[in-house]
Amino acid sequence: MYSEDDLLPLSGLQHMAFCERRWALIHLESLWAENLFTSEGKVLHQRAHSGDIESRPGILIRRTLRIHSLRLGLSGQTDVVEFYPAGTDEHGVLIEGHKGLWKPYPIEYKRTRDKAGSQAYRIQLCAQAMCLEEMLATEVPEGAVFDRSTRHRQLVAFDAALRREVERLTAHMHALYSARITPRAQYEKKCDSCSLYPVCLPKSMGTASASRYLKRAIAATLSDSGKPSENSDE
Repeated sequence: MYSEDDLLPLSGLQHMAFCERRWALIHLESLWAENLFTSEGKVLHQRAHSGDIESRPGILIRRTLRIHSLRLGLSGQTDVVEFYPAGTDEHGVLIEGHKGLWKPYPIEYKRTRDKAGSQAYRIQLCAQAMCLEEMLATEVPEGAVFDRSTRHRQLVAFDAALRREVERLTAHMHALYSARITPRAQYEKKCDSCSLYPVCLPKSMGTASASRYLKRAIAATLSDSGKPSENSDE
């Protein structure tokens, strides 16, 4: 069990699943860069995180629901959680102002589905479900990823293998955070679409820290222009 002070952002799991170096650059070195994909994704999430609560016949929709798990050491918020009436033989939760038990069904909004990121989406959604299970003391067997490009939902079953992957990546994330280690760069085809490519420099960085590399590059530029750098005694 982790304490509340040890909780890491759940949103980091999608970065960790895509690339552990990407996670470290964002969460250890505080580096970020926007591209078309991240900008579109931000707009989509802003719409989902409107804070609205909707009630329709047979369904209750909650947006921007704060969640956490002391077992996993994660905290964050969902895009959308739909609640459906539970059957007589199903687990569920009580919701104030509504009769009976309700089954939570988390939904993650994504700009599009791509081969490199689809697994990351499922992992993040499964982590949300595991947080809901711990908080609500109920079962969350499945959810969905909403694909904006097709405007269809992709069903995600939270099976044992997916849950083990969430636990593995979460433990690795905590280990890197505790050790403050930024993994070395290793170029793959998926790097070309990553918004952090200009600061990660996977074809040339090797084991270097991106933040240290940028500081050295700035210092060299200032030196070449005749201006003193931060480390200069002039």
